[in-house]
Amino acid sequence: MPRGRYSLYDPHDHTPLGEEHFHCATGPSGWRYVSQLTTPSGDHAGSVDLTLDDLGRPIRLELHAGGWQVRGAALEGVTWVRTDPAGDHATEGNVPAHAFTGASPAFLVATARLLRPAPGAGAVRTRLVAFTPPVLAPRTLDQSWALVNRTAHPTDNGPLTADEYQVNDLETGEQHAVHIAGDVVLAAPGIELEDLETPPSTFP
Repeated sequence: MPRGRYSLYDPHDHTPLGEEHFHCATGPSGWRYVSQLTTPSGDHAGSVDLTLDDLGRPIRLELHAGGWQVRGAALEGVTWVRTDPAGDHATEGNVPAHAFTGASPAFLVATARLLRPAPGAGAVRTRLVAFTPPVLAPRTLDQSWALVNRTAHPTDNGPLTADEYQVNDLETGEQHAVHIAGDVVLAAPGIELEDLETPPSTFP
């Protein structure tokens, strides 16, 4: 069960946004990721709880940030309920999309797991609903993912395979690289892996 800590920062000006303390695990029915978010000063800033089935589809999502809460799942596309900080109003949403995304590294692992692009096979397109702090407002976006490089690194526990994906925002044309090993993000825009107590899990 990988357990560790990511540092989060603004990918444009590198302003620190805080840290994400996480643990995750694979199982016969899929993958679960749980994390707690802190501000740069160390205060609690929210949480992420994401469960995927064995095909990479989100069967349970719960996000907290700034007093806002989102609960969602893959249901007739993706469906969610967003609740305001006072708890007085809850709005439901449904979009014909494939999965969720957001600021957490969990969503990068989840999207890679869902799409599973083959090396050299070209890009795979997907539609996602993004929830980003501090208000977790939904936004639908289209991306393409291509697996451009796969490298095996020797470790004490055997070879560790690191995948490099090229991710394109199909609306803006912006491109960036995402590096993932198993169920851990090694590096991505705005994300750095600072500490990892146990090796990444490998998906069956």
